Formats: sequence, C-alpha cells, structure tokens
Amino acid sequence: MSAQTSTVGKRRFPLPSFGVQVLLGLVLGLVLGFVALQIGPVGEEGEPNWLAVTLQTIGGTFVSLLRTIVPPLIILAVISSIANLRNVTNAARLAWKTLLWFAVTALVSVAIAIGLGLLIRPGLNSAVDPGAVAEPSTTGSWLAFIESLVPANFLGLAADTSGSVTVGDDGSLSLDASTSLGFNVLQLIVIAIVLGIAAVKTGKAAEPFISFTESALQVVLKALWWVIRLAPIGTVGLLGNAVYSYGWNTIGALGKYTLTVYIGLALVLFVVYPVVARLNGLSPIKYFTGAWPAIQLAFVSRSSMGTMPVTQRVTEQNLGVPRYYSAFAVPFGATTKMDGCAAIYPAISAIFIAQFFPGISLGLTDYLLIVFVSVIGSAATAGTTGATVMLTLTLSTLGLPLEGVGLLLAVDPILDMGRTAVNVAGQALIPAIVAKREGILDLARYNAPRDASGFVPLDEETDEADRKDSEETARVPAGTAEG
Repeated sequence: MSAQTSTVGKRRFPLPSFGVQVLLGLVLGLVLGFVALQIGPVGEEGEPNWLAVTLQTIGGTFVSLLRTIVPPLIILAVISSIANLRNVTNAARLAWKTLLWFAVTALVSVAIAIGLGLLIRPGLNSAVDPGAVAEPSTTGSWLAFIESLVPANFLGLAADTSGSVTVGDDGSLSLDASTSLGFNVLQLIVIAIVLGIAAVKTGKAAEPFISFTESALQVVLKALWWVIRLAPIGTVGLLGNAVYSYGWNTIGALGKYTLTVYIGLALVLFVVYPVVARLNGLSPIKYFTGAWPAIQLAFVSRSSMGTMPVTQRVTEQNLGVPRYYSAFAVPFGATTKMDGCAAIYPAISAIFIAQFFPGISLGLTDYLLIVFVSVIGSAATAGTTGATVMLTLTLSTLGLPLEGVGLLLAVDPILDMGRTAVNVAGQALIPAIVAKREGILDLARYNAPRDASGFVPLDEETDEADRKDSEETARVPAGTAEG
C-alpha cells in the first residue's frame, strides 16, 4: 500500500520552486492590477472597487507581518551576535571593513548617477507641470540623525499622531485624530548593542540570559520562515495594488527622468555588484540566485526594513555569511546601506531640479557635496525614514529649492520599487564580500544549489555545526585574513 501511495505521490504535479511562485505572483499581480484599473472607482466618492480593496488588504497584511518580525529579530540577533563575538579576535576589523565597503559601493553608485545626470540631462525640456512645485512635509537634517541615535524609550518606539478639526454649522468643533506606533530601527540596534555588551561584561551571571536570547532567536527565525512562505501571495497584493494606485501613466512627463533613474539602478545592480563579487572571487550568478528571494520581495514591498528578515536569511543560509556577523551587518545595512535611495536617486534628482529651475548651475564643489552626502549622509535617513528625506538633505546641503521635490512625487512609488531592490541587493552583497575577504565565508554553502524554496537546504544539526565552525574560524588572528 505504501508503495502505491509513493508511486501516486510521485505522479502528482510538484509545486514550482519558491522563486517561480514569486514570479507567478508578479505576473498575477500585474494582471489583477490592470483589471482593477479597468473596473475603476465605484460610488459617488470614487472609492476603490472590491478587487482593489482585496489587493490592498493582502499586500498590506503581508508587509505588516514582516515588519512585526523586525523588532524582536533585531534585538535578539544583535544580542546573540555580540555574545558570540566575545571570543572573536577580529570583531573590530569586521565592523570597519563593512563600513569601508558600504562607502566604496556608494561612491561608485553616486559617480554613475552624476554621470547619467550630466549625459541624459533629464531636467531640460521636461513637460512636467511647474504648478507641481511644493515643499515636502518631511525633511532630513544632520541634527535629526544625531538625535535618532539616542533611544527615546527602552523599545525604541515613537508615536505618530495625526488628525483634523472640523467646524460644524453651529460652531461646534469635532476632532478626528489617530495615533500609530512605530519603531526606530537605529535606536533598536543601539539598545541591543548596549544590552549585548552589558551581558558580556556581566560574565557568568548573564549566561542564562544569553541562552534564553539564542533560544528565542531560533523561535523567531522559525516564525519568520512561515511568513516568508507567504511571499508569493503577498506579491500578488502588493504589485496589484501598486498598479491600481499609480498605474504606468503617471510616468508621463517625467519619463526621461524615470528612465535615467532606472538606468542608474540597473547599472549598479547588474554591473557594479557582479563586478565587485567577481573581483572578490565570488560567482555573480550564485550571488543573484542566493539574494534573489530578498531582491524580488524588496521590489514589490518597497521596504528595506520589511524585507530585512528575508535579507538576513538569504545572507546566512544562501550566501554562507556567519550568523554572528550577519546579525550586525544586515540590520545596520538596512538603515545605512542605500545605494538606490541615498546615491542614485538623490544625485539624479538634484541634477534634475538644478536643470529644471532657470538660473541654477552646479559646479565642481556641488558635485563633490553630492558625493559627500551620498557616501556619509545615508544614515541620516534612519531617523525619519524614506528616500524623500535623503533627497531633501541633499538639496538643503547644496542650497537647491526644496520646492522641487513636489515635481517628482508623481513617480516616486514607481521609482521606489527599483530603489529598494538595489538597496537590499547591496545589503546582502557587502556582508558576503567582507566575510570572503576575512576568510569566514562558507563557500560550500555559497556555491550550493538552492532547493524548491529558493534556499540552500539546511537541517538543524547542520546549522548548529556550521555556526560553531564559523565561530572557530573567526577566532583566527586578524593578520591571517586577506587584505
């Protein structure tokens, strides 16, 4: 009987791989999005139709699930990694090399953006309506970045209250207000680092706390994998809602600008990153197949933080980066490693605005300032989140009119998909590069074939053995690593 069951089971059509499932979700999302567009708004007030509401609910729920995992993942992963690093001799070397490679790739990216801006000149002869000029509601500043480093409370939570006051015909006032809670990722990392260092300094008395943290981390990672398996369904909702909400006709007069940004993003993703991987002895194809689950999710979710749990999983399980190092590099990269949002986008946008407004010309000093802000200032987005913050920081540093931001808002959601994908691709690549140069990368896992889920097969015993081996490797003297 069992033989018959086995034979019948083999004859059944197997499910496609995880990557194929997500690609199918992309196609289905596009189709359903255009169907929702054809149905159009309903009711006298032009409310979204039933299909649009369904797509929005599916996509929003999936992103909310991912973001829910982020705070405990950061806290537990960073504390555990610091505990594991207490016997690692090259911890400081890993940190500064990570920052160095962040800066190197950001420098190359912003150079590409400036070159494209000067070559294509997207701001000249633009058909965009000058009436769209408007100052953004949120701006970035160096002071906001410094302040964001200091936790406002133990959980790094911040309350955002919004509302409106309506005056009735009889003179009465009615208040419609809502409050939402969010978390500051950079503050969470600071809190986790402090707790991790305190646990290490406490010594033997902190061992139960460290053991609990490592155990809780495994539980969170298991729950994370359940959420990741929902990615194909979430992709349908996210992309379908994006098509319905913005469509492709919003590109319109900003087509030249949009094309310039996407050319820059494509050059970084498909040229710069593969070249960097190859120069460090890593296969670009294996890098893309390993990081692809996170890259494609970033494209549709438009959230580096929402994608961060998946980024950390592909970095460890597919690219072979040791957990004790990736627990630092990936969360830190999710707040500061933004070649799309902090290099390509603000550089091309600043050049567009300078070309659009009459009487403004950029000199060598201005271009150097663009480079400086892109390489050094990307972390300033951590306090207030969003590429708009990075753009306003760049414009204010250059002395360009902030009103120009309003010109670009129409296509921002379309650009955000590509920006986020490039951000996440870099956040997965740099830890692999640094780990390779330090001799702690698991090359066997990096080059291993992926299974139907899109990940390298990994059982608990192998995971535990690899973790211990990588920690032993990390204890080699710093001088034995590659330059």
